[in-house]
Amino acid sequence: MKDNHPKIKFRKNNESDVIWWVDNPENIGEWLFTFDKKQIFNMFRDYPHELTQKQKAIFDKENPYWVDFFKDRQ
Repeated sequence: MKDNHPKIKFRKNNESDVIWWVDNPENIGEWLFTFDKKQIFNMFRDYPHELTQKQKAIFDKENPYWVDFFKDRQ
């Protein structure tokens, strides 16, 4: 998914994080994130298979809860 919607907002859980979480008011309930504000991933569809090794390592470090949640996908 590419960022081409003016209502999309980006936020970080922690200032030091690499990952930006994407708030899209038109798609409530989706868990979207990005590393560069260009390529947007859907956590439930794309993690971990669509991430590079480096992206997965960053995601896992910043989101240990989700690593445990998706442990069957590892």
